[in-house]
Order: sequence, then structure tokens, then C-alpha cells
Amino acid sequence: MFTDVRACAVGVSDTDAAIAFFTGRLGFEVRMDVPMGGTVRWVEVAPPGATTSVALLSAGGPGVGTDTGIRFAVTDATALHASLRESGVDVDELVVSDWAPPMFDFRDPDGNTYYASEAPA
Repeated sequence: MFTDVRACAVGVSDTDAAIAFFTGRLGFEVRMDVPMGGTVRWVEVAPPGATTSVALLSAGGPGVGTDTGIRFAVTDATALHASLRESGVDVDELVVSDWAPPMFDFRDPDGNTYYASEAPA
């Protein structure tokens, strides 16, 4: 029986730069950083308290610069959007509508696209 989603994978060209982006710009924490031989590492990052991690794969993983399909739940999309934009993150416009909660897309330094959406009240 399945019980949870442990991790989803994203291809990165530079593991250390990806760690710096997720921890420094997004406020995530490193959950795992394990050498796998040579320069390859298994690295997982996640928002504090989250059950699901993002695995940063530099070899043998998904392509770099793709739409990841990963959607992050956020508490205040408007404030986070402004904060990320101010810190230099590549973010699209904030979408506010009557039919959905506030949301926006953003990209990491490799051009991978992610989504942030405010949880419905």
C-alpha cells in the first residue's frame, strides 16, 4: 500500500548551485546529501516541515530546463512572489482570479519551471 510521496526529481547541471538556490532563495533545507561515486550525489531539499522532498539529480535524471510539474503550496502567494522577485528569482506575473487562488510560476537557475499556489481558505 502506498503511504506518501517521498520525493520528486529535478535535473540540475550544478548540484551545489541548485542547493544554494533552494536553500538561499527559497528557504528550503537539505534533507539528504549522499555521495554516490565520483562526482555524483543524491541530494534532497524540502521546505521545513514538508513530507515530500525535491531530489536534485545531476546525472541519470530528468532533463535540465524542463517544466517539472511540481506545484508548491504556499501561505501567501502575493508576499512570496514579491520576495522572490526582489531576490532575483525568475518569476512570472502573479495570477489572481475569481476562480482560483493566487499563483505564479518561477524558474531555478537551470530554467526548470515550478509553480506556487496559495492554499484555498
